[in-house]
Amino acid sequence: MHRLTFLLIAALVLVEHSPAQRPRTDEVDTTVIRKMWDEGTTNSRVMDLLHYLTDVCGPRLTASPQYMKAATWAVGKLREWGVANAHLEGWGPFGRSWTLKRYWANVVAPAVFPLLSYPRAWSPGTKGVVQGEALYFDAATDSALETFRGKLKGKFILMNEPRQLEPAFEPRASRIHDTTLLDMANADVSPPRRFRRGALTPDGRASALIEYKKLLMLYQEGAAALLAPSRGDGGTIFVQQAFVPSHPDTPFARRPRVWEKNVAPIIPQIAVAAEHYNRLARLLQRGERVRIEMHLDVTFGPVDSGYNVIGEIPGSDLADEVVMIGAHLDSWHGGTGATDNASGSAVCLEAMRILRALDLKPRRTIRIGLWGGEEQGLLGSQAYVKKYLGTRGDSTQPPTLTAQGEKFCAYFNDDNGTGRFRGVYLQGNEAVRSIFRKWLTAIGDPTAQTLTLRSTGSTDHISFDQIGLPAFQFIQDHIEYSTLTHHSTMDVADRIVPKDLQQSAVIMAIFAYHAAMRSERIPRK
Repeated sequence: MHRLTFLLIAALVLVEHSPAQRPRTDEVDTTVIRKMWDEGTTNSRVMDLLHYLTDVCGPRLTASPQYMKAATWAVGKLREWGVANAHLEGWGPFGRSWTLKRYWANVVAPAVFPLLSYPRAWSPGTKGVVQGEALYFDAATDSALETFRGKLKGKFILMNEPRQLEPAFEPRASRIHDTTLLDMANADVSPPRRFRRGALTPDGRASALIEYKKLLMLYQEGAAALLAPSRGDGGTIFVQQAFVPSHPDTPFARRPRVWEKNVAPIIPQIAVAAEHYNRLARLLQRGERVRIEMHLDVTFGPVDSGYNVIGEIPGSDLADEVVMIGAHLDSWHGGTGATDNASGSAVCLEAMRILRALDLKPRRTIRIGLWGGEEQGLLGSQAYVKKYLGTRGDSTQPPTLTAQGEKFCAYFNDDNGTGRFRGVYLQGNEAVRSIFRKWLTAIGDPTAQTLTLRSTGSTDHISFDQIGLPAFQFIQDHIEYSTLTHHSTMDVADRIVPKDLQQSAVIMAIFAYHAAMRSERIPRK
């Protein structure tokens, strides 16, 4: 064969198998990255998505009508953009839904003022307006407990000591400092997190037993409500679910959950702003008679199942391998669940919109999961992983993966507030560092370059990580997450930083696309 002819044939072979057709393992498509930045900034819809989830749907307590409204709407948006197989997917029985219809509380003596407070989720209603005296139930021994017997019916009960509040000299909002990011980048693998709860000390058990007996007495005698100080201050109320009294010797996993169908009845439980709680406690300690009136109207409903939102962009030659992005859609009920976690849900929805708007053709399937029941223990994502991907092992056995789990590529999560992405927690997976480094370098955002071997927990990537699949949470700026918005009445759309959400959505889309285009799956640890 003539040498020139050979070279021409060789060139044609190289073109046919060029990176545009079969990307090399670590190839970065800078053209696609530029298009994603343009689409995600010039045509961004992320704030429109967030405002609907928060302002229109409102708080999205798991299994509530507001959650179902948001989930159904999200499915509709995915279908509108051409995302395939968009649907609600049940993840099993949950228990009871709970909807707050009406609430107010006033102190009517010795002075009149509205009581800054919020009911805990799954609290029962008051069956109309109730009025009664407040009582400081400070018994610390069995003998002291007996002095209160027969005196609790119809009373508004305070059991906690007043909280000492100090001026806050640190800024409420902050971004992660460069020195902190450097420390994270240089850090070793995080030690395993252990959630095993050890046995109580004798003194601790005695104290817990007294608290248990006090709570039982409240319910048995028919107290009007239990008032407790919220964490935080400045009028912000941090509020989650009510609790069911359980004996201190009951294993944690078997303690009753307030959302379960056949749980024992409880009385209304109210989270009170620290400043107002302290005032009530001081009045009672001075011997003043304090009277409160309250109206709490709620509805319960049986729930056949909790639901996740699922949709996908089908892959081509590697369609049976899946890259997932996700965030939890449920929230607590005090605010509108903006930073926890409409922000993450909107980012993932916007990432899917960007991918569809650019009509990209990923090799692997890119799938979105918006999870329910995260706040009750990662319930939606845990059920999804167990159904499709695999089950956890124990101290003697490794995880067991399904056929789908064996082919699973990677999962990327967003659930740490409104803050922009600053990098990635590698969850101890050193093998992905060089891959993610090339992606972040090509993205070119100097504020988002940190890769740390450290692990982070308490959100839905853990469901995947626990069975050995590559699963990652992005490092995010704190902004006001811990100080103001996380699980609070101030978790509202006004606390969102729009530019941060735009940046996060674009990076989420870039990571999903490049993971879907690699010749090899993301390596596992």
